[in-house]
Amino acid sequence: MSNTVTRSHAIYTIAVIGFIYTLHMVLPMYSNSSFLSLFADENTLGIIYMLSAAVGILGYLIAPSIIRRFGNYATTVCLICVQIVLFYFLITSTSATTIATVFILQSAVIALIGLGLDIFLENYTDSRNVGSVRGLYTTTLNASWLIGPLLGSMLINGAENYRDTYVAALAMLFPLLYLIHKNFPRFKDPNYTHLSPWHLIRHISSDKNWVKLFFANVILQTFYAWMVVYSPIYLNKTIGFGWEEIAVILTIMLIPFPLIQYPLGKLADKRYGEKEIMAIGFAVMGLATIALAFIDIKSLMFWAFALFMTRVGAAAAEIMIETYFFKTVSAKDSAVLGSFRVTRPVAYFIAPLITGVGLLFTSHEYLFVIIGIVSLIGLYPALTIRDTK
Repeated sequence: MSNTVTRSHAIYTIAVIGFIYTLHMVLPMYSNSSFLSLFADENTLGIIYMLSAAVGILGYLIAPSIIRRFGNYATTVCLICVQIVLFYFLITSTSATTIATVFILQSAVIALIGLGLDIFLENYTDSRNVGSVRGLYTTTLNASWLIGPLLGSMLINGAENYRDTYVAALAMLFPLLYLIHKNFPRFKDPNYTHLSPWHLIRHISSDKNWVKLFFANVILQTFYAWMVVYSPIYLNKTIGFGWEEIAVILTIMLIPFPLIQYPLGKLADKRYGEKEIMAIGFAVMGLATIALAFIDIKSLMFWAFALFMTRVGAAAAEIMIETYFFKTVSAKDSAVLGSFRVTRPVAYFIAPLITGVGLLFTSHEYLFVIIGIVSLIGLYPALTIRDTK
């Protein structure tokens, strides 16, 4: 795909694929913890998420070798087929052990499919328009985050019909499989750089800006991981909102992602560097999260606005991190790409630890203070990283 029209077509196609992929992931995401809590207590739930993270990290470590051997197209298609089988077991199984095992595996497979989409997109991205392309892609993905909770709550329908969300997610995988097969069966893989784990660590740590960026992304992903797992339970069990109300709150909360990320990505390309916007994002995210600890009223619009502000900061920080990273790597750097995405499962390992340790010293509401302080630590890498401009 060398000409501009074909390159543009590929980017828009990948954006559509990314929308479907993300929707299949989001539909059950905010009810995952509630579904698992039918079979496990809070401590076991944390262990399940930590094991998911460990398997995800292992997957990211071996994925570059598999992609080099079989190609990105074949690997991505096979992963989607595996995901179909795993969702089938989530829908039909009644064994707590089976459900926990399958949940752990499908969490890792979801992450690796996303890595394949990253490689497709990076292969067709011009270095001059990284911010615009990443802004478009993340905006499209986040549109799924916007409608996913609403659709998920409609499927749950005020009861405990959590499995229906997995049925809908399973259905999403078939158009996803079709679009990838239709558009990329002759995908020409770049000459992937081969690095052993030790050389990969040395390669990444040799660039101080990459180290700071990875650190910033761990903080951002920890914020996401904690919020996804624990905030719906908090809104439901502590504040007393029903699932229909929670769906409205989450939908309003997520509006900043499709609203501001594309224009911020364009600004990063044309006028500003990434560090200032990234720092503002972490500051807003941290302070708004700390404020959540002091809200004890059951007001839908008040909670929706408060959570909206946390995501204004997160959306700004996220698009700057993505733009900076993809300006400094290419599609052939699959191992570095995989390492960057390792920050997501690492975050799902850290989030339960924050809850477990935090509850030894404080109550549930003050966990928001801890997460807010962790978010404010992101100011250090944001302010000290060197702009790409």
